[in-house]
Amino acid sequence: MHQTIRLSRQLSHYESSHLFPSSLNSNIKAFIQHGHFTKALQLYSISPLSVSHFTFPSLLKASTFLSNLNYGKTLHSTIIQLGLHFDPYITTSLINMYTKCGSFPSAVNVFEEMVKREGFVKDVTFWNSLLDGYLKFGKNREGLAHFYQMQALGVFPDAYSLSILLGALGFKEGRQIHGYIVRNMFKSDPFLETALIDMYSSCGRILEAWFVFDHLEDKSNVVVWNVMIGGFLENGWWEWSLKLYSLMKGENVKFVSESFSNTLSACVCGNVVDFGRQVHCDLIKVGFENNPFVYTSLLSMYGKCQFVEDAENVFHQVLDKGIELWNAMISTFVFNKYSYDAFKVYNKMRYNVITPDSFTISNVLSCSSMIGIYNVGRSVHAELVKRPVESSTEVQSALLTMYCKCGSVGDANSILSAMREKDVVAWGSMISGFCQNRKFREALDCFGRMNADRVRPDSDIMSSVISACTGLENSDSGCMIHGYVIKSGLDQDVYVATSLVDMYSKCGFPDMAESLFSDMPDKNLVAWNSMMSCYCRNGLPDQSIKLFSKMVLHGLYPDSVSITSVLTAVSSIAALLNGKIIHGYLVRFEIESDIPLENALMDMYIKCGFLKYAEYIFQNMSQKDLVTWNCMIAGYGSHGNCIQALSLFNEMKNSGIKPDDVTFLSLISSCNHAGLVDEGHKVFQSMTAEHGVEPKMEHYVNVVDLLGRAGRLDDAYNFVKSMTIEPDRSVWLSLLCASRVHSNVELGELAAHNLLKLEPDRGSNYVQLLHLYGGAELWDKAANVRATMKEKGLKKNPGYSWIELRDKVDVFFSGDSSSLRTMEIYEILNSIGRHMEKERDDSEIMEAFSDLRENSPWRDQLQQPTSNAQDFGFRCLVLSNQL
Repeated sequence: MHQTIRLSRQLSHYESSHLFPSSLNSNIKAFIQHGHFTKALQLYSISPLSVSHFTFPSLLKASTFLSNLNYGKTLHSTIIQLGLHFDPYITTSLINMYTKCGSFPSAVNVFEEMVKREGFVKDVTFWNSLLDGYLKFGKNREGLAHFYQMQALGVFPDAYSLSILLGALGFKEGRQIHGYIVRNMFKSDPFLETALIDMYSSCGRILEAWFVFDHLEDKSNVVVWNVMIGGFLENGWWEWSLKLYSLMKGENVKFVSESFSNTLSACVCGNVVDFGRQVHCDLIKVGFENNPFVYTSLLSMYGKCQFVEDAENVFHQVLDKGIELWNAMISTFVFNKYSYDAFKVYNKMRYNVITPDSFTISNVLSCSSMIGIYNVGRSVHAELVKRPVESSTEVQSALLTMYCKCGSVGDANSILSAMREKDVVAWGSMISGFCQNRKFREALDCFGRMNADRVRPDSDIMSSVISACTGLENSDSGCMIHGYVIKSGLDQDVYVATSLVDMYSKCGFPDMAESLFSDMPDKNLVAWNSMMSCYCRNGLPDQSIKLFSKMVLHGLYPDSVSITSVLTAVSSIAALLNGKIIHGYLVRFEIESDIPLENALMDMYIKCGFLKYAEYIFQNMSQKDLVTWNCMIAGYGSHGNCIQALSLFNEMKNSGIKPDDVTFLSLISSCNHAGLVDEGHKVFQSMTAEHGVEPKMEHYVNVVDLLGRAGRLDDAYNFVKSMTIEPDRSVWLSLLCASRVHSNVELGELAAHNLLKLEPDRGSNYVQLLHLYGGAELWDKAANVRATMKEKGLKKNPGYSWIELRDKVDVFFSGDSSSLRTMEIYEILNSIGRHMEKERDDSEIMEAFSDLRENSPWRDQLQQPTSNAQDFGFRCLVLSNQL
């Protein structure tokens, strides 16, 4: 500190006094050595021509650290003016400066000028400086050509040259470099060995990396161990990372901070917190308890393994907390959804005058998004307006996401418009935000702007755009986006393909969805689930059930979504046996259940007629949502247990669950099936009056049907006239059916008139009117209706039913004779009919003669027991003949 002050005073002194070149050069170097690069360059600017050629590499290094190309160009001009531009050390520094300041063409120009001078061609350091530049700028092909040119001109690469190449090239070229290393006896160089292991690991060839490591003669270099541990971790072999750490402890290797941080990351991958505790003990033993880098990794390990209390203990043990540790603690709370605790740490951090960085702000904004605290997010934004951190892409993207999740899409769009550099993350956040807020048209417009900005979309963005087409139910837009996906080469991405399957499914094109699913090279569980849901949604439940079986045969383990989808398919065709098999599969493989799955299981048993099973599931559910209660109430209603449905409704209200329109629809339907007219009407009236739920058309239809079945046709018609919304087809059809049943031709004609005005070309409407006239024996009017139907070419779709027998569901249509067992079926039906007629006749005879037992003169004789009606009738006949 004192030396810096002294140098600053000297700088002021130089500005007003005579300059001595030796002092000038030594002080410039001193400033650079202490990291005061700007002051060093200011001192140089006082007398540029007084600087010695030994000082220019240091000055160029200062420009590089400041990333100031203008300073570098000024220095280059002075170097040329002094005739030092052919000095190998200065030229190498110039190339490094231009490369790191982003002006690589200038670096190439400097190099080419030097190559013309034969004396400097064989300086390998000089060649390495440009080789490094080529590879840093992604010019791998040019870099390899440069490497071959070196050798052609007799410049032999050193270990640094080969390390540069290995750090940037792929597997194929990397193997060639490996061969070059072996041929040219570069073995036992620790930098090269480390670079080889790292190259193979980065290319996913972990076994080759292990081969290099295993054949090392000297394994005392800790960097090699760290790279190998990191390589295993990077390739998903976290168990081997932990094994290697344990082996490392037995070797004579001095641990560094990276040894612990890599191992702790492996503990996170495997969620093995016990091993992490061992590492915690080890790092204390070897004296790393005050290392901020290690303790940040330790805190993150506990946090990501959901041991928040242990993470807090680590945080409190560190007295001198850097920004990284504060960020790790906030991140831990965010990860574990302890949002308010994250805000507390953030406020404490500000109280301790720790300046938040972009990572801190991003985490705090994520908290605001997570719990929907819009005002907190806005206040954080207000603090950032005058700070440079606000301009960072990470923070702007986090602000954008926060505003989208809080529903303020306009503010989010303003953030996007103000961003100077919009990367793929920012565009993706905005498009996703529009979709989350159901602004699908705006999402597609935003995608168009992104294309105009020439930003290449990733799979996440394409999935969001496809979701927007799905939300708009616009298959034309979806097909165009599908074409774009194919052109951009993203059609093989499983997430994009799955989004397309979902889009075609919801737009009613199951064949297109099936084609896409078949062409997927690698189908994950989400893809299988989407296809099962597609079949079920488009009226192909059998296909959904078959696909579930195929998925299991392919070796995939169904999750709760898979089971829920297939149970929905089973429910739609009441295939009880399949439902039981899936329930057994769920129990046997201990698939984790959630509320939607248990709801689907309950609904399946209800629709298959096994209410007791559904009751058992309902009673044993640890958590019940509104759908659960609605499902059970509807189940009781459909099985004629209206009293239990009403009782369960009261229980639901007492548990704090607020009913919705589906609840009331189920209750009114239950009362309808049970004939409880007054109770049903009271339920309807309580919807708005007590619960604030506005009735929909389905509720009105059920009330009309309720009153109509009870014969209260005038009340039903008055109810229709009092509706707050315009009656649709279903209301008038219900009134027409009730009029037909109770032979009210006048009201039936009125209902039919309104019905046919809404739908004049629907055959079933005319059939109901035809039945009305037929029941009232108005044959002329019935004939007119038939003539109208024939003229319009209308007919009613036949009704159908189904039955499950031996794992097969047979469907029967009215008047259908396509079944192979049609004759057998009709013979059984006729037999049942004859038996029912016989039972009816017996019942009528017994009822007719019951009075004779009590009132006839032979009642004493008739009191004797009889086996059947015929015997009783014969006895009566004998007694009558005796008169």
